[in-house]
Amino acid sequence: MDLFEGWMPNYRRLYKQGGIYFFTINLLERGDNDLLVRNIDLLRESVKSVKARYPFNIHAWVVLPDHLHCVIELPAGDDNFSLRWRQIKSYFSRNLPANERLSATRQKRYERGIWQRRFWEHLIRDERDYWHRINYVHYNPMKHGLVKRVADWPYSTFHLFVKKKIYDIHWCG
Repeated sequence: MDLFEGWMPNYRRLYKQGGIYFFTINLLERGDNDLLVRNIDLLRESVKSVKARYPFNIHAWVVLPDHLHCVIELPAGDDNFSLRWRQIKSYFSRNLPANERLSATRQKRYERGIWQRRFWEHLIRDERDYWHRINYVHYNPMKHGLVKRVADWPYSTFHLFVKKKIYDIHWCG
């Protein structure tokens, strides 16, 4: 018998009603995959559609070619961020042509081969943590070498922060 047969990872999530969370959501196929920025309008439509049915506030968001980061806040009395991500990913996937390579497992489960099944979440604990995550979201295109200045990346809430005079246009480069 295989030692790991039937083994399932024990993902522990910290649920807090009305919580503010940092998320990282990845495509299944990373590297040389620009699916998210190539389909940015569909991704925006997916988020808008889900947000209308299951409200949340966006504090910061950046979309990179193969993953995204965001800081969102759930409504008071609601801690179901998993539902929101399942709906966003599903809406996006259903509206793309089905031409990706599928593993036998994904075929068996009738899943698309677009998103990683899981996501990474972090409950924001205090103001210092909050600003650390907000800055990380906005710095990420530079971190990945996509731009020389944060201001040059178009798929980010950085530009809203500049308009609100929270950041200077020359922040980080």
